[in-house]
Order: sequence, then structure tokens, then C-alpha cells
Amino acid sequence: MKKTVPLLFLIALFFTSCEKTIQNENLLEEALYSQHPKIKRVMDSLDQYEVQIRYTKIDRRNDSVFFTDYDFQVDSDVYFYPASTVKFPIAVLALERLNETDTLNRNTKYYVEGDSLESTFAKDISQIFAVSDNAANNRLLELLGQDVINSNLKKKGIENIRIAHRLGYHTDDLTTKPLIVYLNDSTTSPTKTTTNTAPEPLEIQKTKKGTGFFEDDSLMNTPFDFSLKNYYPIASQHGVLKRVIFPSKFEDNERFNLSEDQHSFLLNAMHTLPRNAGYDVETYYDGYCKFFIYGDTKEAIPDHIKIYNKVGFAYGTLTDCAYITDSKNDVDFLLTATILVNKDGIFNDNVYEYDEVGIPFLAELGREIHRLEIQRKK
Repeated sequence: MKKTVPLLFLIALFFTSCEKTIQNENLLEEALYSQHPKIKRVMDSLDQYEVQIRYTKIDRRNDSVFFTDYDFQVDSDVYFYPASTVKFPIAVLALERLNETDTLNRNTKYYVEGDSLESTFAKDISQIFAVSDNAANNRLLELLGQDVINSNLKKKGIENIRIAHRLGYHTDDLTTKPLIVYLNDSTTSPTKTTTNTAPEPLEIQKTKKGTGFFEDDSLMNTPFDFSLKNYYPIASQHGVLKRVIFPSKFEDNERFNLSEDQHSFLLNAMHTLPRNAGYDVETYYDGYCKFFIYGDTKEAIPDHIKIYNKVGFAYGTLTDCAYITDSKNDVDFLLTATILVNKDGIFNDNVYEYDEVGIPFLAELGREIHRLEIQRKK
């Protein structure tokens, strides 16, 4: 018995030490050390790819939720083009506006003045998350206006953001178009237009990128200037996501003013796959707008995994901002990452390494974090 006690003590000490190691482990760092070629080729040439990543480990004790954030090269003073990720806060603020307007709800029918296409706010939000529809986003921007979007986000503590233009085409038009809203089947009423503040050039790093760009089929041998475009850095994207997924973790003035019904609708739209929203599965496969884990495959995402996210891809920049849950393995985490894939340094030439480098990197990063999370929980 005298020999057994020290042995049991050592075994207990070993498992206690293992537990502490796992709890303090930086899974993001371990994932980026992976020797998988989809990750290694990016990590071996970091200056070329302008990678930024934030991963949040989620722990629960009783009824409390605890976050631990881990960053890799996250810097709000280093610019990347956010592309369609800006549609996420616009969709959330549109729902907030509907909750604060007696005459509107998400099923209200309307059309933009000068456009015969009828839509509803519910349809717009569904299209934004399922297939990243630009026109749907632009209609919601006409409802809100850039100034309202920017000021409302700042009021909620999301400082570093600037929505300056519509998507799919760049316009300097600062005045929103009125929406023609159906009050009933035969009566319509226009919304008020707003004139928004002209954007000032961003004074941060890397707003000028590459060595040239195409404009009207002509090559301009000068860096492409992003200083007047939308600005939505990693920390801000992650902040919006946390507020939507875990509103109770924030003070009332930092939350989005959504009813329980609107919040449930938003969460459902965020994880709904294109095939479940009525889109053709050949064109819009499950991973079409789910870069993490499934972006580089056309396999179906299993029912026990749900990805609440918004991606963006344009000008060679790929970004995903996601909350990922796996009910089978009792795993959930937050992950936001961006990567630039423009080897030739020329913008607007449609020669970007999305499928060769960018999406495979984000997919494998998601798989590594998911695998390590499962290991951590075990």
C-alpha cells in the first residue's frame, strides 16, 4: 500500500496537468502549425496572403458562457476588402428597423422605385445568407442608408466600420432610393429618401494594394486604391457575430433590438443551406457560402453540423465569419478569417486563386479547429 499511494498520486497529477494543458491550449496556433499542404503553403508565404484570424473558444460552467479569444495577425489598422460580409450587419439592422416601425414587418411586400421587382424583407434576408445575393443587400441599404448603418453599429460599441457603397456595382450616389411599400393589396406608400455623408479616405495601412488594375479594359500600372470602399475589420465582424449568437453576454445598449421571433428568424436564415432555400444544388452546393470545413467540397453538410455565418469574396479577398456547432460531438466555436489570393498583383482581371489556395485554406482551417475542439472536449 505504501508504494500504491505515490503511484496513484502521480496518475492523478498527470491527468490534472493534462486537463490544464488542454484548457489553456491555443487551438488556433496548433491548427496553423498543421503540416497539411492547404495550410502550410499559406503559412510559408504569409506576406503574400495578408491572413487575419480570430478564433473564440467557448466554455460553459452551469448556466454561464465564457469566451477566450485567440488572434493571428488581427489588426484593424491593416485593411482588407470585406466584400459581402457587410451584408450581415445590414440584414440585422434591417430587422431592427422593422421592429421599430409599426407599418412594416419582414413579410411586407415592396419594390424599389424605378425597379419592377417585388420582394419582401424576409426574402431579401434569406437570399443574403443562402447565396449572398447583392441585389437583396442593396434593397436593404436603400431602406436604411449608410449613415444610419454606421451610426447604429457604433452606438452598439462596434467602432471600426464604414459602409460606403452598394455591392455588385460601385456608385457614388449618396441618396437612397425610396421603397414603394404595399400597405395592402392595392395601396402603396413610399419610404423617405436620405442623403448620406460622403466617405473620407481611410487612413490605415494597405488601402493601396497590388501593382495594377483594370479599368474600362485598360491596365493601370498603379496600385488599386481601396480607401473609399467599405471597411469592416475582423474584430468588428466577430463583435457583430457574438452579439447575434450570444446577446445575453452584452449590455442592453450593445445588443441588437430584435424580438424573439425576429432573432429566431435571423438565426435560421444564417444556417439555412441553399438546397433548403429552394436553390439548385448543382450551382449552389452546401459549401457555396460555407467556406470553413466545407468550402472545398460539394459534399452535403451533415444535419448535426450547423454553420451560422456570412462569407465574402471579391477582389481576390475571401472572408468567412462563422459560429459553428456540432451537436453530435457537443462542440461549438466562433471563427473569423480573411485571406488575399492575388498572385499577379493585378486587380479586376478576374485572375484570383480562390479555388486553388484561398477556399482550401479556409476549409482546412475550419476542419483543424473542429478536430481540435472535439479532441479538447474528449
